[in-house]
Amino acid sequence: MPFHESKLLVAAALAACLGACSSNTVPTATGPSTFVTNPCSPTATLQLAVAQGALLDCGAGGTTVTLAGNGASYLIIPQFPTNQVANQPVSYTLATGNLAAALASSQRVAALRSSPGGLASGLAGGVPALRPRERQLAFENAIFARARGAAILPALPPRAALATPPTVGSTQAFRVLSNLTAGTWTTITAQLTFVGTNVLLYIDVNAPANGFTPTQLAAFGQLFDQTLYGIDVGAFGQPSDVDQNGHVIMLMSPVVNADTPASTCASQGYVVGFFDPEDFTSSVNSNQGEIFYSVVPDPNATVSCSHSVARLGLDIPATFLHELQHLINFSQHVVINNGNPLSSWLDEGMSIAAEELGSDYYEQKCPPPACRTDPAQIFPDSSQGFVNGFLYDSYQYALLPDTASLTLHSDSDDGFSWRGGDWALVRYLGDRFGSGFYQQLEQGPSDGLTAIAAAAGHSFPSLFADFGTALYTDSFPGLPRATAPAVDRFGSRNVRQLWARLFTTSGPSTSFPRAMPLQLFAVTTDTSPFVMNPGTMSFWRLDTPAADSTVSIRFATPGGNRLSPALHPQLAIFRLPAGQ
Repeated sequence: MPFHESKLLVAAALAACLGACSSNTVPTATGPSTFVTNPCSPTATLQLAVAQGALLDCGAGGTTVTLAGNGASYLIIPQFPTNQVANQPVSYTLATGNLAAALASSQRVAALRSSPGGLASGLAGGVPALRPRERQLAFENAIFARARGAAILPALPPRAALATPPTVGSTQAFRVLSNLTAGTWTTITAQLTFVGTNVLLYIDVNAPANGFTPTQLAAFGQLFDQTLYGIDVGAFGQPSDVDQNGHVIMLMSPVVNADTPASTCASQGYVVGFFDPEDFTSSVNSNQGEIFYSVVPDPNATVSCSHSVARLGLDIPATFLHELQHLINFSQHVVINNGNPLSSWLDEGMSIAAEELGSDYYEQKCPPPACRTDPAQIFPDSSQGFVNGFLYDSYQYALLPDTASLTLHSDSDDGFSWRGGDWALVRYLGDRFGSGFYQQLEQGPSDGLTAIAAAAGHSFPSLFADFGTALYTDSFPGLPRATAPAVDRFGSRNVRQLWARLFTTSGPSTSFPRAMPLQLFAVTTDTSPFVMNPGTMSFWRLDTPAADSTVSIRFATPGGNRLSPALHPQLAIFRLPAGQ
């Protein structure tokens, strides 16, 4: 059933419908105005038990909701769950007629967002240090922007399957992207150094000295072939096999090292690796196969940054998982099914989820307190290279849930906040709908909202409401985690705990100002305008007076009119437990 539909039926049965012409006089920051009830759907007074939620649809012209009062407290989440409008701020107001006038203003909101919160307690144990990723992100963005902006070239001609894989020691010529801005490729020769069941590992013959020892190379190849490849394929499905070799090629070349100027390594990080959709075309620069490109070890910094084997052992695995998901996604939608690429915001969220699956693997192998330098660590030491993306980016999203659109960004857009939000959405949906959900997305429609709804069997607005509620109700301080229904929690991650740990180890600072990055703003009589972008949400709290049996709130334009139906305006509402 759609979002809490069963709960709404109960509420409707218990509630009396509102009169269409009733009104309240509401004092505002500039004087009194008329608050005319214009109910969202359903129209009945909303009666919720403690820790129960509901969804109110204001897309048909409704602007008001009436809730049972008598001292109840509510989480109110206005949302615009759409991808059909421009990604620009939309002004709105959220106010009530029952409470005393407040002092809320846009300046107050800005001050609250920048103020540090109290330190989280009882959260010993470290998290990985943040590694700069700007260079990797910018490079990947540009590759996918180019691929999505170009017409899909005719399919590659069929090939016969290879009778046997190539042998270790054999060489092959490849074209490697050497300057993305100029659009130039370099021809290199690489030697096959590892043949696995799933992965062929080639290393450029011009790789710098002092790279892998034979033992290190064998272990490196085994990790990608026997562990990481299976993690991605198990979650997302098989890639195409246009070159009919039965393998994904991993090509390590100093040409990739050179994609990062040494002067920017410390501040922006470096290009670790990438997948290039060009390889699925008949272009002269296409290698016509499934390839993951990466840097090579260069401990003496002869090409660009210094890269030891140990450092690459931390950085390349997560990037491989990330890029292999992109490869699977593109090959399923475009190569195998002859369709358009999946919406890039969802594709990117799934690739960050793919990185996290590497951490999942090691967390299951090493439950706490095993495999940890500090026994109190959330993550084992072996997870450290896999958690940067989702951990830091989701915190940044939770600071800006009303501006970081989850449905209107593309992978050519910079920024970590929206990526963290899309990871959280993908993770929530994967937890809720279980094994096979991600594969359904890989093989489903190209539009992200349509793909999610089809795979889940629920409307996207209802899923967006459940997800938004879970961001806050996943774990209440001092109460059992199961206080909130399962639909209002993440199944595998306690996001409040993760964010609090991050704040403890990295804050307070402008990047990590509070233990709980999501903030609740008070719903009062103040009708000062706020803004939300399409594909976002904001978080509010309504504390009803004990003496009032009902309280009405209005979700509308600054002038009190209905919000555009194209925004699909809605309110997710959850009754908070006492003391929360």
